[in-house]
Amino acid sequence: MFLGYNTNGFAHHRLEDAIAIIAELGYGGVALTLDVHHLNPNTSTVRDCERVAGLLAGCKPQMRAGNRIAFPARPPAEASTDARERSPRGAERRSEFLAEVVETATDMGLPDPVVSFWSGAADDDAGPAALMDRLVDECRSLAVYAASKNVRLAFEPEPGMFIDTMDKFAELHAKVNHPAFGLTLDVGHLVCNGELPVSRHLTAWKHVLWNVHIEDMKRGVHDHVMFGEGEVDFADVFAGLREAKYDGGVYVELSRHSFDAVNAARKAKAFLDGFVR
Repeated sequence: MFLGYNTNGFAHHRLEDAIAIIAELGYGGVALTLDVHHLNPNTSTVRDCERVAGLLAGCKPQMRAGNRIAFPARPPAEASTDARERSPRGAERRSEFLAEVVETATDMGLPDPVVSFWSGAADDDAGPAALMDRLVDECRSLAVYAASKNVRLAFEPEPGMFIDTMDKFAELHAKVNHPAFGLTLDVGHLVCNGELPVSRHLTAWKHVLWNVHIEDMKRGVHDHVMFGEGEVDFADVFAGLREAKYDGGVYVELSRHSFDAVNAARKAKAFLDGFVR
C-alpha cells in the first residue's frame, strides 16, 4: 500500500508541475484526472502521452476519467456512462470519451493501467430498471474494449449519482460480470452515505478493489474536506486495507483545495503517514 495524490487537487497547476510537486512531497503515486490542461484525451497525441509517462517515472499512476472536457457546459456528474439524455448522440459521445480515456492509458504505456469512472445522474424519466440496463450495456461494452487494450476499469459509486451505494454497485457488478470491471472505493463516500464501518466494504470487495480514494467527510454531506475536519475513522479504514491485503494506491482527493494545493497536499501527507507506517 502506498499514498498517492489526485491531480484534480492541482487544477491551477500545469500537469508537469503538479506531478513534480506530488513526487517532491513524498507521494508514491499520482492519480491523473484528465482535464482541459491535464492530458486532454480529445487533443493529446501519443507523443504527449509518452512525455507525461516519462514524468511519472518512479510514481505509480492511476487514471481517472475527467469530466469537463467532453461536456464543458454541463456539471461534472454528467460526463459518465449511463444514457441520461434521450439523444442517442449524447450516449455516443459519452462512450467515445471513455474509450478515448482507455486509449490514453494505452498510449502512455503504463504497466497494468486502471481507469476510474462513475455513472452520473439520470436526467430523463426512465425508471431504475431501464437506467440500470443502459448502464450495464455501456459498462460491459467498455470493459470488453478495455480488456482488449489490457486496461482495467474501476467503477466508483458516488453520492448523488445513479450508482451511489455499495448495494447498487453490487447489482451493477454482478450484471456486468466481466473480469476487467472492478471497483474504485472512496472512503469518504461511504461515510457520507452512512455505509459503516468502511473496513467491512474494503474486505468484502478485496477481490476487485483496484483503486482507493481518500479524504475526510461528514455523514450526509458530500464535501471532500481536509483530514481531521470530518467523521472518517481512519484507524478503521487502514485496518480494513491491511486485512484486505490491499497493495495498491490510496489516493488523496481534495479537488476543492486546488487554491492551496501544495499546502493541502503537504498537510494530507503528514496526517496519513501515521496510519500508513
